[in-house]
Amino acid sequence: MKMSLCNSVQTRKNVQNYNVFKGDKFLNLGSPGFLLLYSLFLTVIFSCYMLHFPFSPILKFASKQDSAPPTNSLQIINHSQPADYSRSDCDLLNGSWVLEEKGNSLYYTNFSCPTIPYSKNCLLNGRADEDFMQWRWKPEECTLPRFNAKTFLTFVKGKTMAFIGDSLARNHMESLLCILSSEESPTDTYKDVEDKFRTWLFPRHNFTLMVLRTEFLVFATERVINGSFTGGFDLHLDKLNGNWTQHLPNIDYVIFSDGHWFLRPNYLYENGNLIGCVYCGEAGVQDLGPGYTIRRAFQAAFNYINKCVECSGIVVLLRTFSAGQFEQGAWNEGGFCNRTRPYTRDEVKIGDQDWEFRSIQIEEIERARKDGEKNGNMFEIVDVTRAMLMRPDGHPGAYWGNKWMKGYSDCIHWCLPGPIDTWNEFLQEILTRKFPNFH
Repeated sequence: MKMSLCNSVQTRKNVQNYNVFKGDKFLNLGSPGFLLLYSLFLTVIFSCYMLHFPFSPILKFASKQDSAPPTNSLQIINHSQPADYSRSDCDLLNGSWVLEEKGNSLYYTNFSCPTIPYSKNCLLNGRADEDFMQWRWKPEECTLPRFNAKTFLTFVKGKTMAFIGDSLARNHMESLLCILSSEESPTDTYKDVEDKFRTWLFPRHNFTLMVLRTEFLVFATERVINGSFTGGFDLHLDKLNGNWTQHLPNIDYVIFSDGHWFLRPNYLYENGNLIGCVYCGEAGVQDLGPGYTIRRAFQAAFNYINKCVECSGIVVLLRTFSAGQFEQGAWNEGGFCNRTRPYTRDEVKIGDQDWEFRSIQIEEIERARKDGEKNGNMFEIVDVTRAMLMRPDGHPGAYWGNKWMKGYSDCIHWCLPGPIDTWNEFLQEILTRKFPNFH
């Protein structure tokens, strides 16, 4: 659903509505009141026209570090021009971010979707620039189709889809919830005490959308020393968290999303015995690294699904690692993210730890795919790592409305609306390619 930028701007500024029709004198066409009203009407129409059909796109970059990219790296999408449609053999990973004409790119606004959480409503929290909402991912050899809420809801009619993982899984689900709400208003049917498990129903399509929070997939308990929580966890790599596994028999589509919590100082157990740690720095305990832990956690989850008789026929998608993008320090060291444009492809470094985590996830999904074919299970990848490494401008940063940790920036989650909406374009395209009836 294309949202008019004129409507978005008017909503964002929270323009007050005044009752101009007071008294019968305004019914007199020759009265000053009527002439004033008519003049205001023409002014509003002209302003909306200018906002919706600008003569040329203007890019504003905040500082030298955000200087404009080379001309050959910037494209403008014009929807009046014929599009090169998606091909099933097109590599979605190889591409760049291009600027759309204003008013064409938004599926919803920060006010039109009532389910946007306050911490992701960046405009409401004071972010002034808006260009971060206008960039779309463009594969080199084709066009990534825009998300079609009507088509998506028709395809998943009578089904259940669950996002399982950390807070980025929730962020992803909230984006999909907003996009689908343009076609049908959902009903909030369940929320647990901690708001970690949430269920929405689209009654007209009998489609259930869930989010099941689990930071590690495996069973974990937070470490306590002298009565105080340390921020680290004991992870039992051979035991899954039953809070999410119990729901699997009732799920048709599951999207996994986990990674960032594995970067904490965690202790690893198997058969009840300590086998190593991650970033613990403790003498006599081998540091196995976060990559090892991520691999073991996804192995355990996928092995369980493929051995689950009641889960036969389930479609499993894994959204690859989306890196945090703090600059000048970590989140608790003054790190921030205040860029106002995407990186070009040449500005992104590929091959560091973020890419390692992505590679591990792809290896494990490929392993699970071979085993899953026996039970009719399908395993696929929603590969967003490269695309999101190029979007340091899409995070809430300082604009997340945090009252308890002022001065800290959020450079992990994504603004709504924002670049994360592209994850659902990837999701729809992958389902389209795998299911011929997804049209």
